[in-house]
Amino acid sequence: MSPRDHAPSYYAATAHPAAHRAPLQDRVRADVCVVGAGFTGVSAALHLAERGYDVVLLDGARVGWGASGRSGAQIVTAFAADMAKIRGWVGAANARRLFDMAEESKRLIAERVDRHGIACDLVWSRFDAANKPGHLDELKAMQADWAETYGYTGTTLVGRDALPGYVDSDAYVGGLHDPGGGHLHPLNYVLGLARAAEDAGARIFEESPVTEVAFGAKPVATTPAGRVEADYLLFCTNAYLDNLVPALQRKVMPVGTYIAATEPLGENRATALLPRNSGVTDCNFVLDYFRRTPDHRLLYGGRVSYSTIMPPNLPRAMRAKMLRVFPQLSDTHFDYVWGGYVGITVERMPHLGRLHDNVFFAQGFSGHGVALTGFAGKLLAETVAGQAERFDVMAQLPHTTFPGGRLLRTPLLTLAMLWYRMRDYLP
Repeated sequence: MSPRDHAPSYYAATAHPAAHRAPLQDRVRADVCVVGAGFTGVSAALHLAERGYDVVLLDGARVGWGASGRSGAQIVTAFAADMAKIRGWVGAANARRLFDMAEESKRLIAERVDRHGIACDLVWSRFDAANKPGHLDELKAMQADWAETYGYTGTTLVGRDALPGYVDSDAYVGGLHDPGGGHLHPLNYVLGLARAAEDAGARIFEESPVTEVAFGAKPVATTPAGRVEADYLLFCTNAYLDNLVPALQRKVMPVGTYIAATEPLGENRATALLPRNSGVTDCNFVLDYFRRTPDHRLLYGGRVSYSTIMPPNLPRAMRAKMLRVFPQLSDTHFDYVWGGYVGITVERMPHLGRLHDNVFFAQGFSGHGVALTGFAGKLLAETVAGQAERFDVMAQLPHTTFPGGRLLRTPLLTLAMLWYRMRDYLP
């Protein structure tokens, strides 16, 4: 397998056929050059092409090769940072606008799936599982804030007695069911968006890593065998920016995340684990997440590497985590175990902004990227078209540089995360 092929995941094994797109082999001209063919970049290319722009989309590997094609793929309400903190950063009025944009990001998924006939196993049901009573109190406060401040109702606070109707596990004391969240097959979704973008006129080149960029009136992106000159340049690389743009790299950190898929469990057994077919996330800072698949497997994510070094004995470690939640699966095995990077920011909020008047970026979705990335692509397209008001609301969010520079920032983050891991184990 080439390192530029998709990770050997359950998603890759069940993806719809998609032909390899040729690498860029020439000098080309475009209205807009988009770098990175994950959810953000493909969404930006689709929205721009629909507006009539000539778009070139470049990716160093394949469409959906990064987190967009192999993540936990849960569609989450709001943001990774709580809304009270966001109000403190941007004020009540702009916090309301951000919440509304997050809601629009979920509707955008449903609209794209329906409009373009994307078969991606879209399900609307999500559950935040409380590991301890304090978590349940936090979920209750969040539920009230969403309803009273933003008019987001319909969630259900669940105690331990009712928990088996949502998650059949003694590991939790309750949780919050959100019918407005959900999950999907991420690789099939991003491949469907790419097909729609091409149908609209976008040109996509795979295995075309951008090795150099030049800013100016006509920005240029150079690849090993070609180059693109454009009026606008959009960076949508997230955790895989490398050293291409140091000013952006300092604001986002690649974090290793890992997922496993069990053997098929059978319909009755899988349904008993998660009766409402919810995508589940626990409330720890270093969290676990899991959900069912249409062929009745359990997908379980929960191992994180802040050092960027893959944990040793990964299948064994993942199995131990799963069995702490579902000991009834002790007789099962994993058919797939995979991982890769996601991009996080210090504030756990998306980082959008401008490098120049004609160079924009979106990165750092911090685990909430399934919906927000696609919407960020829409905002990038709006901004190219001269409608930057909503983009500027997102761009005003604060973003702290990771301390330590290139050499020390990863060790410093690893040490900081030890504190959060210890806090998760406190009662």
